[in-house]
Amino acid sequence: MASTADIKNGVVLSIDGQLWTVIEFQHVKPGKGGAFVRTKLKNVVSGKVVDRTYNAGAKVDIQNVDRRDYTYLYNDGESFVFMDATDYDQVSVTDTVVGDAKNYMLENQPVTIAMHDGNPLYLDLPASVVLEITYTEPGLQGDRSTGGTKPATLETGYEIQVPLFLETGTKVKVDTRSGDYLGRVND
Repeated sequence: MASTADIKNGVVLSIDGQLWTVIEFQHVKPGKGGAFVRTKLKNVVSGKVVDRTYNAGAKVDIQNVDRRDYTYLYNDGESFVFMDATDYDQVSVTDTVVGDAKNYMLENQPVTIAMHDGNPLYLDLPASVVLEITYTEPGLQGDRSTGGTKPATLETGYEIQVPLFLETGTKVKVDTRSGDYLGRVND
């Protein structure tokens, strides 16, 4: 068991059987009373964020989470298959763990997978990816970048909102956290 002195950003704690990542922490030594550690924790699985305070010196259960680089290979219908970039081992990850990341993944794309005791916890994608628009309604004369938006289907099958002037075949940069259109990419 570790103590509150070992708490740092990015450390994973086990609390009541669930894993929580430390987003922020602050050691506080008030003029009166004992010192304490104020933390902001994010649930590894659900993404829920909570604030928690520990007395200085309290015992915490720090877990070892291994973050490794993988390459997305394919979806076999039941799970997504990734290959370890260092030793070429393959790992299957269920749809529930992949979550919304599947909307932005192309084959041979690098991703980071966090593992705990050999079980995949979550995927980290780059902040943005470049994807091609496979279908969108044609733009009309007079459509400009300051106008509205229209739906566009990406090569992954995911649909986002793009400016009216974009056409099928255009490569666009997409934010993997929100699904927002970030801009056109010129070849």
